[in-house]
Amino acid sequence: MAKTASLKLDGKEYPLPIIEGTEGEKAIDTRTLRAVSGHIAYDQGYGNTGSCESQITFLDGDEGILRHRGYPIEQLANQSDFVETAYLVIYGELPSPAQRKEFGMRLRNNAAVEVQMQKILEGFPTTASPMAMLSALVSGLPAYHADLATNNFEQDLKNFDLAAAVAISKIRTFVAMIYRYQKGLPFIFPKQELPFCENFLHMMFSEPYKDYIAMPEVAKALNLVLLLHADHEQNCSTSTVRMVGSSAANLFASISAGICALSGPLHGGANVAVMQMLQSIHDEGDDGTRFIAAAKSGSKSNRLMGFGHAVYKNFDPRAKIIGKACDTVLKKLGIKDPLLNIAKNLEQAALKDDYFVSRKLYPNVDFYSGIIMRALGIPMNMFTTMFAIGRTPGYIANWREVAANPKGRIYRPRQIYVGPTKRDYVAIGKR
Repeated sequence: MAKTASLKLDGKEYPLPIIEGTEGEKAIDTRTLRAVSGHIAYDQGYGNTGSCESQITFLDGDEGILRHRGYPIEQLANQSDFVETAYLVIYGELPSPAQRKEFGMRLRNNAAVEVQMQKILEGFPTTASPMAMLSALVSGLPAYHADLATNNFEQDLKNFDLAAAVAISKIRTFVAMIYRYQKGLPFIFPKQELPFCENFLHMMFSEPYKDYIAMPEVAKALNLVLLLHADHEQNCSTSTVRMVGSSAANLFASISAGICALSGPLHGGANVAVMQMLQSIHDEGDDGTRFIAAAKSGSKSNRLMGFGHAVYKNFDPRAKIIGKACDTVLKKLGIKDPLLNIAKNLEQAALKDDYFVSRKLYPNVDFYSGIIMRALGIPMNMFTTMFAIGRTPGYIANWREVAANPKGRIYRPRQIYVGPTKRDYVAIGKR
């Protein structure tokens, strides 16, 4: 017998179905509430509202669990790579050797960017926000791939495999181009023979007559950073992709909207805030000791960035993984950076201090990802674009769920109006 909840309003009782997910998550189905009772459920920011059913990612913030299609993030980080995990997130299963090869070839064959799109980038000021440029370039893809972006679910799903490869591969190339454009450097063409991350580093850092060859440890570290950001359930930007996609907007338009949401400092800018905090501590001649003391005193100006998480009430499972990789990369590269030293001091202090431990203010993935990207030579203003590369598979998978749902409907949240009640217009001269 199906389980139901009961809501009492004005002496009447309304039964509401209970939905239960495969991992035991429970929800009260309020879809008919307005029709039967005249009421809606109010939940500002949707913090306690399930907007969809999804098979992609399971996240348990209380227990510190993150799984993609059932696979623990720890196992994927240890045994997989970004491209394979991207395939898993998008298609639901790990690829066979033949599928992995075919997927890789689609990515390699679609890495190059049309000359006309290069001219679009050159129309921006070099001081423009990299995220603004990236979202604009992605939103321009339908103009060059009209057959992949018809704004018709049935047609776009027929060409989904190619559209997904175009999105993943070209967004990576766009980021490299934006970096070089802002530096006043010529664009570097992708090399088909290079793996995904090595190709990106080649396009980023090669000189006109000298190719950049990534150290294995550097490519592995970048692979890990991207893999750990591949999807993260219904966050702000992923929900944006689903909302835009629900209007039958094509994959590229929906991803562009997600990138715009990601550009907000409360979402994609967390690792930037970490590095700004470290720079501020360094400029004050502190090694982190005074900053920790001030943070414990409750000083808002000394907020410890990169610690704690809105979802995880336990240790961010991604942070444990990337923290170890951070140590390995810094040692291998022999980097001596005062900001990185301050970061290690903050980490050790917070992990041992009862003040932070009792409040579960553990380092999160943003704390370490900023440190690794700085070590790899990626400037701070490009951090969020790197996040966008990693998150693209999740955007694609979520768009596909929306497009393939035969019972789907356009997203249309309700509101509670609190403005003026009805009033009559009075012309200016008579007021």
